[in-house]
Amino acid sequence: MAIGIGRRGFIVTLGGAAAAWPLAARAQQPALPVIGFLHHDSPDVVAPLDAAFRQGLKEIGFIEGQNVRIEYRWAENHYDRLPELAADLVRRQVAVIIANTPSMQAAKAATATIPIVFVSAYDPVALGLVTSFNRPGGNATGVYFLDAALEAKRAEIVHELVPKAATIALLVESNFPSAETQSREMQEAVRSLGLNLLILKAGTESEIDTAFAALVRESAGALVVAASGFFFRREQLLALAARHGVPAVYPWREAAAAGGLISYGTSVTDAYRQGGIYVGHILKGEKPADLPVQQSVKVELVINLKTAKALGLTVSLPLLGRADEVIE
Repeated sequence: MAIGIGRRGFIVTLGGAAAAWPLAARAQQPALPVIGFLHHDSPDVVAPLDAAFRQGLKEIGFIEGQNVRIEYRWAENHYDRLPELAADLVRRQVAVIIANTPSMQAAKAATATIPIVFVSAYDPVALGLVTSFNRPGGNATGVYFLDAALEAKRAEIVHELVPKAATIALLVESNFPSAETQSREMQEAVRSLGLNLLILKAGTESEIDTAFAALVRESAGALVVAASGFFFRREQLLALAARHGVPAVYPWREAAAAGGLISYGTSVTDAYRQGGIYVGHILKGEKPADLPVQQSVKVELVINLKTAKALGLTVSLPLLGRADEVIE
């Protein structure tokens, strides 16, 4: 009898231990590495870029929830919040931080040890983020897409679209690091075409309304929207251009796909995909100092013929022939 009781006790104890094994095994599993995603804008605007970033991660073998986690910090266009958001990610001891143009300086100021991958339209060498493109030399590397150099080409495109326009307006983000460079490039391009340039600045949605009011008041015949994170997927720009009948050239394909007249610029989504791949390299043990800064060279020309028709514009056959995509 005693033996039977002992056996039952042993079986119960053994069963309890067996039931605890999965819990112990789970407890001993290492925590997933965490990526800090730092951006000056809001999640709804950045959604397609986030998707491209995740695609890059997937290509190199990382999927959120399976072998990596992502923590997001959004400044909601309040640039003064970026330093504290970056510091919060540092306190969280994330494995790597990915940051866009306005955010990368805040990330760099917050840490000299946590790896930083930037996706930037501004020269990282000029900002002091890296020593050189080939040998970054510190804790930062990333993807650089040169958009300021494309302002001259955008001026040529808008002139080809609207040859009678004597004045072209340029809308730049007032807080953007390369706003002066964009304005200078555009000024030189417009002068070479024998046209006048109206420079408009905006850093808030209300300032965008004010800029369009000035554009109408000054009778500008066309608009070039400069590259900046703030203007990305701003439906307000498309609505105002349509309301006032202003032919506008945008820096990203997403604008033309959403109803904008034409876009010419580097593929930002592809740059974020490349950024995801670089983050994956770092998670696998590579160091930012040894990863050369990638230069995104994929440039797209997209024309929305439906919008051109609504504006009463005829797109020339040579321009159509150069287009990477025509939306009808």
